[in-house]
Amino acid sequence: MIGQAVAMGYAVREYVTEDEPSWLRCRVLSFLGTALFDNVLPAKPKVSGAELVAVDGEVVVGILDLAVDGELASIETIAVHPDHQHRGIGGALLSHARTRARDLGATTLDAWTRDDPPTLRWYRAMGFSESEHYVHVIADHYSSAEEPARAVVPRPGLRTVRAFLHADLADEARLRREFARVHVCRRFAMSLRGELAGGGDDVDHRAVAQDGHRQR
Repeated sequence: MIGQAVAMGYAVREYVTEDEPSWLRCRVLSFLGTALFDNVLPAKPKVSGAELVAVDGEVVVGILDLAVDGELASIETIAVHPDHQHRGIGGALLSHARTRARDLGATTLDAWTRDDPPTLRWYRAMGFSESEHYVHVIADHYSSAEEPARAVVPRPGLRTVRAFLHADLADEARLRREFARVHVCRRFAMSLRGELAGGGDDVDHRAVAQDGHRQR
């Protein structure tokens, strides 16, 4: 074990292969109530930095994947099972991730996330500062049959039914008039040389995930 929170009834440790089914369930259930509700994975992705889980008995109740590239550490996925929120799990995972990132030579920890208010409150409570922004647009025929055609020029013989696109923040208002699903994607970052601003245990921490679209 790399850390325990015995009083709270869970432990934080390294991910092992046998955790995968429980890890995937935790992630899916955490995302259901967020703007990432349809970001479903059939298998756990590999990351270069750290793979942490919080477990209650044999059940994974929290996850954090960390990618490290030189002096930058990025949270790829962080989520807490909806039945186990308000137990300090997100804060405990973050504390271990910060230590691991420093050990791997990183000086900055960042994360990109969409505009779910509980998630944004959590990052701010944990001491992150918000900086860069851009827009995610999901053009889906289930929202409106015309949306995909408005977003992507079709090719002969192909019909677009769903498209995921990036756009500049300056175009947010116009895009919201055209598409049902428009999200502001925000970068949160903190220096690993300082201390956490808060514990975050009383924050409504839901799913926070970086969905592989950090690069414009």
